Amino acid sequence: MRHKKAGFKLGRDMSSRRALLRNLVTSVVEQERIITTVTKAKAAKPLLEKMITLGKQDTLHARRQAAGFLMTPAAVKKLFDKLGPRFSQRNGGYSRIVRVGRRVGDGAEQALLELVGSELVKRAAERAKRREERLKALREGREVEEGGEPA
Repeated sequence: MRHKKAGFKLGRDMSSRRALLRNLVTSVVEQERIITTVTKAKAAKPLLEKMITLGKQDTLHARRQAAGFLMTPAAVKKLFDKLGPRFSQRNGGYSRIVRVGRRVGDGAEQALLELVGSELVKRAAERAKRREERLKALREGREVEEGGEPA
């Protein structure tokens, strides 16, 4: 019995487990959403919340703590430049776990670990992309009407 033994072992030794969780948190910070197993998502969520709390502080000490945990300098930069200000008015609950079904290969239950509000950022990016495509199509249409070949 594992009385008073908190945390997830994930079938790994301590160093492998730490590396796995650091990589998961770094990926979520960089991409804002990842698909992984439910257990890994539950293990990574508290660490992700702590990193975002550090990002809200924006002190040199917090930056060094985050840089010691996250795997890439780009993730540290994004954490303090974009994510910290984005969640500055929110007291916790920066991420969510959404179950998405079972994996085809081994039947493991999959989950989406994402930052709250990332769907809004993604939708805005898609809208901007569609708008650019419409403007490009309009410009090409005008060039054809004027008699010239589209460039």
